[in-house]
Amino acid sequence: MPIFCLYTRLRGALVAVIEELNGLIEPAVEAVGFEFVGLEYVAEGRHSVLRVFIDHEQGINVDDCATVSRQVSAILDVEDPISGHYNLEVSSPGMDRPLFKLEHFQRFEGEEIKLRSHAPVDGRRNFRGVLLSVEGEQVLMNVDGQVFTIAFDNVDKANIVPNFGEK
Repeated sequence: MPIFCLYTRLRGALVAVIEELNGLIEPAVEAVGFEFVGLEYVAEGRHSVLRVFIDHEQGINVDDCATVSRQVSAILDVEDPISGHYNLEVSSPGMDRPLFKLEHFQRFEGEEIKLRSHAPVDGRRNFRGVLLSVEGEQVLMNVDGQVFTIAFDNVDKANIVPNFGEK
């Protein structure tokens, strides 16, 4: 099997696991009064990590993370969507907040972001610039004076670039 086909097949399986995890974890997080920002799942055998990001209008502390961790652990123990060993991490999104949903991109229009795409857009996969807008399923960014349009389903990873009063 060609490497590209293998990659596409593995990526499809990982996407299915992530969708299942989102469906299980989002209601569990919201049930204890927090916003489910999103999750990252890095499957690396015995070193796999499931990272769950939560938020609250009053901020997040260690006790909040522990509460959500217990809730999510109980759900994952019953449903068992991940085979093998993994570490569960629960945290706030932090200053370099990840953007998982189109609503996140809309909420942070005008902010500087870093974005990596699955497939190249105009010959590149890494972008750093101002998030201009969301139009339908497209994310528009200004990178050094050039506007790029990136399909949301082509976004591999996106984060806010922290601003420490540099403007």
